[in-house]
Amino acid sequence: MLKIFLKFKPIHWVLTAVLIGITVGQVWFDVQMLPDYTEELIRRMMEGYSSNYLWRTGGWMLLYAGGSLLANLVGGIIAAYLAASLGKRIRKDLFAKVQSFGFEEMNKFSTASLITRSTNDITQVQTVAVMMLRMAINAPITAIWAIVRIQSTSWQFTVTTAVAIGGVAVLLLIACIFVLPKFRLIQKLTDRLNAVARQNLTGLRVVKAYNADEYEQNKLHDVNYKLNQTNIFANSVMAVMLPILNLVMQGVNLVIWWLGAHLIQDGTIAFPQLQFFSSLIMQVLLAFLMIAMLLVMVPRAQVSAKRIHEVLRTNAKITDKAEPLVFAEDCCGTIEFDNVTFKYPDAENSVLENISFEVKKGQTAAFIGSTGSGKSTLINLIPRFYDVSEGGVKVGGLDVRDVAQKDLRKRIGYVPQKGVLFSGTIEENIGYCESAEKEKAENPDALKQAAHVACAEEFIEDLDEKYEAKVSQGGKNFSGGQKQRMSIARAVAAKPEIFIFDDSFSALDYKTDKEVRARLKQFTGESTCLIVAQRIGTIMDADVIVVLEKGKMVGKGTHKELLESCEIYKEIALSQLSEEELVS
Repeated sequence: MLKIFLKFKPIHWVLTAVLIGITVGQVWFDVQMLPDYTEELIRRMMEGYSSNYLWRTGGWMLLYAGGSLLANLVGGIIAAYLAASLGKRIRKDLFAKVQSFGFEEMNKFSTASLITRSTNDITQVQTVAVMMLRMAINAPITAIWAIVRIQSTSWQFTVTTAVAIGGVAVLLLIACIFVLPKFRLIQKLTDRLNAVARQNLTGLRVVKAYNADEYEQNKLHDVNYKLNQTNIFANSVMAVMLPILNLVMQGVNLVIWWLGAHLIQDGTIAFPQLQFFSSLIMQVLLAFLMIAMLLVMVPRAQVSAKRIHEVLRTNAKITDKAEPLVFAEDCCGTIEFDNVTFKYPDAENSVLENISFEVKKGQTAAFIGSTGSGKSTLINLIPRFYDVSEGGVKVGGLDVRDVAQKDLRKRIGYVPQKGVLFSGTIEENIGYCESAEKEKAENPDALKQAAHVACAEEFIEDLDEKYEAKVSQGGKNFSGGQKQRMSIARAVAAKPEIFIFDDSFSALDYKTDKEVRARLKQFTGESTCLIVAQRIGTIMDADVIVVLEKGKMVGKGTHKELLESCEIYKEIALSQLSEEELVS
């Protein structure tokens, strides 16, 4: 929790100091003056008093009560602001950290877990932060002051208070020992619950198609049952604590009056002093009850804080050099793989082995092979989603590890196999990148031109709101082919020097596929194009075709060259087209 509080800005530490001052003032009103006046009033009542004294003393007590109320109100507002600011800062830092992660770090933390940490865990920390800023400051000050007053006057009451405090501390320690592991389990089960729910909602069509509703419900039931039982145990232990602590308080109060009666009988103290000590000891126990209430919430918040810190302290392995190199503008389109070998972290076998080829600026290179041959992995090395294990990937003559990631990626238009759209409008999705925004500022029709190149304008213009039409989360209100075309339009709008199409034409019919490629060829000009495809018809016209098989390059050349020299390529080609179509 301490590391989380270090997220405070300087102004927040100043406000925390102000809050401490206000709390000290509140305690001064509540504890220091009130018992003194109470003792005096009791004494005067026993000796006789005038109405003027009563009104004067009562007025002062009301004034102190008003001061306590005002201090409590201001302190509550400051505490709420500080806790909300802390939550805001953590969310911002957590989101920025996740944005900096590469695929390796994302595989370490599941999507469901990151969502839980960004929402539920931060809420837990923020809630406890408010409590700590109020109770963790107020209670110790109150307890320390009251204990000092007690021990300086009566050793009997001091011993009684010490025994009570020791008993409360032991109870809290036992509760934390039993409950803390359960709270860790609760957060893990919450991750699993989110994962099951997210998977079900994402794949709802498949679930419906295969009548798997009951199967998914059973999966959710298993996780939900474990979460429910763990919550019951943890909360039951904490629920039992409050009655026990209340019993301790009442027991101590009973002991005080029993002990006080004997001390009064012996003439050691008077009744007003007993009343005064009773008030002080109740202040001590109430302070520890406040701390106990705080400790009921702290264990779970502590688990949440550790989970948040686990993400924040994870450093991305793919980082920029201190002084990255800069691309030469006239040759950025060239791409070279120099004896590249790659294997995923903690994997035993390599996904790619000894891959070497070169694509010159303005050329079109295609990659084909059986499923699992490493095509997508290969092109993911170019924008540096992963770093090679051996060898090097060069863009514009520079190793991609030597240039800034932002500088590299702004020169690349990447279209994934699955068309990814974001909630918003069609215009916002096509003009998603910074380059597209600049292009739109210079040419208002830039986005429409990009849609035309991707053959997306034909269905966009049929919509009532056209480019202002809403896109639901994940683009679920569009077909797979429409999402792919809008994804292609987004890459076109950026006017990159390198286009990467990761099987981005798979959802298009043959006619649309051919038309999109024809328009792209006219538009791309001197841009370099890299195409991963399963269709021979999509890559026949490529300047160079790389054939992959089990992570190894088994062929490289033009379509005609590979038909003669690469048996695997020929088998793939003949499985899709006739010999007459292949040579035409």
